[in-house]
Amino acid sequence: MQYIAGLFLYFPQDKSEYFPAAISFIIFFIMAVIVMRIIIVVSRKELVKAKEVEEKMRKWNEQNQRDS
Repeated sequence: MQYIAGLFLYFPQDKSEYFPAAISFIIFFIMAVIVMRIIIVVSRKELVKAKEVEEKMRKWNEQNQRDS
């Protein structure tokens, strides 16, 4: 089992090989956080729009029920 895990794991002797991986990880992590924040903001705006449409529909239904 240890031999199989050793095929997939690579720990370099020269630790400077970690820097490119760390930099790319940080870049992608920051991008993921930014995209998540954008999704949250857009979702909140859509929620407000949906509530407005729901309220308009409710008023329209109440008005039509009174007229009938």
